[in-house]
Parts: sequence; C-alpha cells; structure tokens
Amino acid sequence: MMDLTKSILISAAGMRAQGTRMRVVAENLANVNSTGSAPGEDPYRRQVVTFRSELDRATGVTKVRIDAIENDLSDFDLKYDPSHPAANDAGYVKLPNVRTLVEMMDMKEAQRSYEANVNVIEVTKSMIKRTVDLLKS
Repeated sequence: MMDLTKSILISAAGMRAQGTRMRVVAENLANVNSTGSAPGEDPYRRQVVTFRSELDRATGVTKVRIDAIENDLSDFDLKYDPSHPAANDAGYVKLPNVRTLVEMMDMKEAQRSYEANVNVIEVTKSMIKRTVDLLKS
C-alpha cells in the first residue's frame, strides 16, 4: 500500500511541473506580439522550462522538479515597419522570438503529460480503494 501512495506523490510532482510548463507557454503565447517601445529596445524574450529529478529523502522517491525557467537566447526576427515607435534607424523592429506553432506543440505535450499523471493518480486511488475494500471483508 505504501508503494501506491508513493506513486501518487510522484504523479503529483509531475502535475506541478507540467502545470508550471503550461503557465510559461501561456505567457509566451500572450507575448507573441510584444515589441519594445523605444528604438533598439528588445521585445519579449521567450521563456523555456527545464526539469530535473530530485530524490525526496523523506519518502525515498525520485520526483521531477523545475530546474529553471530561462530565456531562450535565439535571435529576434526583424520586421520592416518605419512607423513603429521601436523601429531602428533603418526602419526595422525587433520581434519576439516566440513561434506560435512551437508553443502550441509544447502546450500539447505538457497537457498529455499532465493528463497521464492524472490517470496514474486515478488508477492508484482505485487500487487503494479496492485493497481497503478487500481488507474490510
């Protein structure tokens, strides 16, 4: 029964990690058009989440944790728009390095992982309930 409880702890950690990942992706998508407001000013820079495993000494299980939320250092795109307040001397505006398709794929992957962890918890709870019912009879 103790191993079943540990599986719930592991899955809950996975849900927390994927929830954070979904929040970061949502922030990236919300800022897909956020440019600078002055010439030469950088626009929004995409954020990426990295994970790591960590041993929980109290329970003896290895859980996933957020290692870092970091800036994606890829280059910004340039768009010719001399009327924009952030346009440089040549008339180009720096655009965020957010790619909507990449973010949507990342969101879908995080969603599937989150749902898989929910399913593990549901199955584990069902197994615990069935075990308790068997012990009662």
